[in-house]
Amino acid sequence: MSLRGGWARVVAATACLACTTAGAEEAPRPNVVVILADDLGWGDVGWHGSKIKTPNLDELAASGARLENFYVQPLCSPTRAAFLTGRYPMRHGLQTGVVRPWAQYGLPLDERTLPQALKEAGYETAIAGKWHLGHFRPEYLPTRRGFDHQYGHYNGALDYDTHVRDGGFDWHRDDRENRDEGYSTHLIGREAVRVIAEHDVARPLFLYVPFNAVHGPHQVPPRYKEPYADMKEPRRTYAGMLAAMDEQVGFIAEAIKKKGLAENTLIVFSSDNGGPSPGRVTSNGPLRGAKGTLFEGGVRVAAFANWPGRIKAGSVVDAPLHIVDLYPTFLKLAGVTTDQPLPIDGRDAWPAIAEGEASPHDAILLNATPRNGAIRAGDWKLIVARPGGEGEDGDAPARPAADGEPASVLLFNLADDPNEKVDLAAKRPDKVAELRARYDALAAQAVPPKAAPKPPGFRSPRVWGQVD
Repeated sequence: MSLRGGWARVVAATACLACTTAGAEEAPRPNVVVILADDLGWGDVGWHGSKIKTPNLDELAASGARLENFYVQPLCSPTRAAFLTGRYPMRHGLQTGVVRPWAQYGLPLDERTLPQALKEAGYETAIAGKWHLGHFRPEYLPTRRGFDHQYGHYNGALDYDTHVRDGGFDWHRDDRENRDEGYSTHLIGREAVRVIAEHDVARPLFLYVPFNAVHGPHQVPPRYKEPYADMKEPRRTYAGMLAAMDEQVGFIAEAIKKKGLAENTLIVFSSDNGGPSPGRVTSNGPLRGAKGTLFEGGVRVAAFANWPGRIKAGSVVDAPLHIVDLYPTFLKLAGVTTDQPLPIDGRDAWPAIAEGEASPHDAILLNATPRNGAIRAGDWKLIVARPGGEGEDGDAPARPAADGEPASVLLFNLADDPNEKVDLAAKRPDKVAELRARYDALAAQAVPPKAAPKPPGFRSPRVWGQVD
């Protein structure tokens, strides 16, 4: 096939698909901006009644659609993998923990990523913020996975001011060491604004802004926490960190307007998991559980979608959705095929978000590991757990059940009991059997989890992920 002929076929196929995409026939391909918070509590945003002021997030949520049953994974790296591939992380081996700085693995290279697919369709693609999907070899870095531009850090839990994690420096531009000085939340927001301001409007833009805020270590310039003197530490500093991130979200939204892109830009906001240490640091409101758990407080997060004129202002979407759904939703809106060698788990969520239709899922897998998992089907949710437990950050070693050792199950009806107070497993064995069959069928497809215990005598490099 000649290059000219190949491009002709691609253009024709893209045009054909675009004609059948819900809403795509009335507008050019949208710019897409995804803002991801890190460890944000469900109850810590203004629209969920927080005392922490989040005016910019509130305004975007109010002028778009609040996604009130939006699910992610219980931990950071798994959620990012799910978002960028549209596939459950149990298919990547990333279902049980985060990618540690010393890990000799990352998001598998055979995965088609969202920026790769959009870049092939003519999008400019950029990431400003936290990667956390592997950096042990150059081919795992963002600019090798579909991003034209990269700025920020590879690991989690770095110092916000020095940009150091475990003794190694971790700040990069286009996957090269970068020595910009400043508070990381400010630098990430500033870079996102720069990308928007310098963007060539002849091309659509995909901008991914995964802040490391509000993840620990809890650090913020003092002026941001001054309004929260009545809060005890560390929640007071956390509140300031959220205020600083909200400020940067406002700058990003203003940059989109100033560039004249607002009417054709879809903005989606989410957290990567529920808040850790609720009550002491974060608030998950009335939701049970926290980061690292499969209760709603660990996997259901504050989220919204905003697109003026295309998403009804003030709308509330109660349909259950999962972050894997963003992959096919964005590709369909962009007129890009979702046909690929590795099948996706996500479903097109646009009809639910923009038109109030039902969830595209008959069931959503919330996770499947050797020791626990969960599934939601309609209003019903089943949690399966084996003895052994799991730490907040997923660090506890996996321990498969011994022969004959039963797994405990919890069953909740989220329509009647959204805060998971009443276990109905004993009263509804029929529903347990139904959901367990669905869960087991999906769990059987999981690949073994990857793990990265710190090697004895490991010494951090001068610069994490440095490409020489």
